[in-house]
Amino acid sequence: MNTIDRAVTDPPRDAGECSRRRTFAARLRERAHIVREGWLQVFGIPDYERYLAHRAMQHPGEAVLSRRDFFAQAIDRKYCRSGPRCC
Repeated sequence: MNTIDRAVTDPPRDAGECSRRRTFAARLRERAHIVREGWLQVFGIPDYERYLAHRAMQHPGEAVLSRRDFFAQAIDRKYCRSGPRCC
């Protein structure tokens, strides 16, 4: 059992400890999520959930691409560029 599982499943010794454990686990999950998003962006891996959130905030009421179409468009955008190329 790892530290996060233990922090969630072990009974707290007092209310303050329980609160600190939950807070620590929540902060750890949030930071892991941020690192994952950054990692995906660095390597150009598209994030469908992020696309959905953007569309909902910036373009409400407009149709969104299906997951399959989203990734097909991302692949086309990455590998089918027209214009001058060095190779």
